[in-house]
Order: sequence, then structure tokens, then C-alpha cells
Amino acid sequence: MSLVELRRPSRSEAVSGGAMDRVVERKRIDKRVLIGGAAGGVLLLILIFWLFAPSADSLTVSRNRLAISTAQPGTFEDFLPVRARVTPLVTVYLDAVEGGRVEKKLVEDGAQVTQGQLLAVLSNAELQLSTLEKQAEVEQQLNNMRSQELALTQTRNSNLRDLNQAETDLAKARRQYDLYKPLADRGFISKKTVNDTKDDLDYQSKRLAILKQSIAQTEALQSSQLSQLRAASSSLNSSMGVAQDSLGQLNIRAPVTGELSGFDIQLGQSLQQGERIGQIDSAGANKLQADVDEFYLGRVAVGQTASADIGGKTYRLKVAKVYPQVRNGQFQVDLVFVGPAPASVQRGQTIQARLTIGDSSKALLIPNGAFFNDTGGNWVFVVDSSGNGASRRQVQLGRRNADFIEVLGGLQPGERVITSSYSGLVDKGRLTFSSGD
Repeated sequence: MSLVELRRPSRSEAVSGGAMDRVVERKRIDKRVLIGGAAGGVLLLILIFWLFAPSADSLTVSRNRLAISTAQPGTFEDFLPVRARVTPLVTVYLDAVEGGRVEKKLVEDGAQVTQGQLLAVLSNAELQLSTLEKQAEVEQQLNNMRSQELALTQTRNSNLRDLNQAETDLAKARRQYDLYKPLADRGFISKKTVNDTKDDLDYQSKRLAILKQSIAQTEALQSSQLSQLRAASSSLNSSMGVAQDSLGQLNIRAPVTGELSGFDIQLGQSLQQGERIGQIDSAGANKLQADVDEFYLGRVAVGQTASADIGGKTYRLKVAKVYPQVRNGQFQVDLVFVGPAPASVQRGQTIQARLTIGDSSKALLIPNGAFFNDTGGNWVFVVDSSGNGASRRQVQLGRRNADFIEVLGGLQPGERVITSSYSGLVDKGRLTFSSGD
């Protein structure tokens, strides 16, 4: 076993450059400083995001896609533009009052007819037979009533004869008594004869009174019966007239003068009772029928005026009738011409008219736009003074026409509002404009 000697080297034996190396201590950053810096950075990011990020009720939109208008004072003309159709002034419909088979057709569709002109002839054997039976029944009832009336007249005449006889007998009895009474007082006639004459006078007097009372009662009853018979007779005669008119309805006649249309019945065709077979339009007289938005139902009334430009000339009209039934969000009005009507219009032609629904007045105005349908006129987007955005604002809007809307409150002259459609914007409170498309 060998022994190795261990010894410390001397300074002269040290490695070259070894004296130059030394231990450098590394300094570490305090953890509290690191945590504070990180927290500050996060807060700064949150603040930047809050300042520059859009809010939930805001939206950035392209300015070029918006219509911006200025609120300006002006004169509001309260009119309503309407599209009206030229229709006949009067239309009378033809119906088959009584059903039957078409035997004759005397005019064609589109012909000009006059009132009372025969258009077609129908046949109805069942109606004719029933009418004849009814006529015979009525005639029989009338004959019976005439017989009753004759019997009552004869009874009245008999009563008059009885009354005349009773009055004559009373007069004779009175003369007889007046003659015998002085003679009996002088003794020329017996008292029995005078008393018999007196009894006969009393009898005739009572008989006449009873007869008059009986005749008066009979007369009252007969008068009532005669009135009832005459009323029944009149009713039967009316029934007879109705039955005859029913037969007359088989002859179809024009109720008015005008142009016949829709009259397309054929020979041999069977028509049902009440079936529509055509119509007659007034000749040369027209009216305009317009559809109006239901929003104006409470503002349109009979008598209001309107105007229409036809053939380079302005014609005045007035509202003749308002149909309050609303269909598909619209109701109808009839406009008639005031004065001469234009001769150049054709039925079915469409004409642009202006219906005046109020007086003109000074007001603050904004152009009418699609925004109204989205907001109902309750609010608008008002452009900021910087022109970089717009804010939602409650307003009060009044009347409107095709061009302008009357501003009642919420806006000042010179302020600018967005008047284009608010589709996709109705839930926003602020808009920011961008210059891009």
C-alpha cells in the first residue's frame, strides 16, 4: 500500500489568472414591486378598453348610408297623396228576382240601355201556375166579401124601411088621438075608443124608440164589419198585385239608364232566385275611389276637398263617402268631381290626387322619412354638434304629409336628425359615424 502526500500549493504555484476571479452576488427585484406593476398594467388596459370600446347600446355606422336632414321652420300643408281609380259614379246591380229559364236575350254585354228597357225574358211554369191559383183564390175571397157587403147593405136598407114605417104609424096614431080626444071631451065618442087610441099612440112611440136603438146598434156593427171587409179587400187586391208583379219579374228590365256590363247569360240557362246577372254603370258620370292608410281614418270626413291634375288641368273634388271597414291596413273613400268632370279619363285608370285633411299653418318641419315607421314618431337620432355621432332623443311629432312632418317638441330649429330607416338601430341609444362605406 503506497501513501500519497497531500500538500497545499504555494502562492508561487497558483494557476495563472486565478487571482482575478471573484464571486459576484446577483440582486433580485422585490416581489411586491412586481405584483404592484402587474396590477397597474391590468388597470390601465381596463381603462383604455372602457374609454375606447363601444358600449352595448351604441353602434358605429357609415355616415354615407344615412340620410341626415335639418329641422327648419316652414309652412305645413296638411294634405295626403292618394292613388285613386276611376269608377262609375253610380252602379246598379241586376239580380234575378225570380228564378227561371232564359227564353230571350234582347241585348248584349256592353250595350247602352235606357231605364225600363227589356233585357231578357225568363220562364217559370211553377211560378205561373202558383200565381194563377193564388189569383183564383183571391178572386173567390173578394167575391165572398162582396156578398157579405151586399148583405149588410140590404140589412141596412131593410132597417131604414122599418124605421120609416114606424115613424109613419106613430104619426097616424098621434093624429087619431088628437082627433078623438076633443070629441070624447064633448061626449061624442066613448072613453074606451079614446083610451084605445091613446094606447096605440104610446105603443107606436115606444116601438119607434126601440127600433131606433136597435138600428143604431146594428149600424155600428155593420160599419165596423164594412171597414174590415174593405181593408181585407184592399189587402187581397195588394196580394193580387204582388202575384202579378212576380210574373212581371220574369221580364228583366233595366232599372236605370247606363252601360250594361257583366251580362253574360245564355239562352236556355237556368237562373236561381237572387242570382247576380250583371250591372249597369251610370253613363258618362265617374268618381274616384282611393285607398287610404288606416292611420288617417279619424281625420278623413265627408265634405273634405281634394285636387287632381288630369291632362294638364287641375280638377277639384270632394269626399262623398267614407268606408270605415279596414282591409289590409287601408280603408276606402269616394271622391266626386266638383263642377265639370274630365272627359279624357277611362274607367279603371289610376290618378294621383291630393286629399286636404287640414288647414296650412306655420311649424317646425323635418322631412318625412322611413324612420317614422320604426319609431312611431316617438323618438329620433339627433346628430351631435361635432357631427361625429348621433344620440337618441324623445320628440313630439304631429301631422305629416308626403314631404314633411310637423315637430311639436323635442327639437330646435337647425338641429339635424337622421331621417332614413332605423332598421337594426331601434335598440341603440347612440350612433358613432365612420367615413367608410
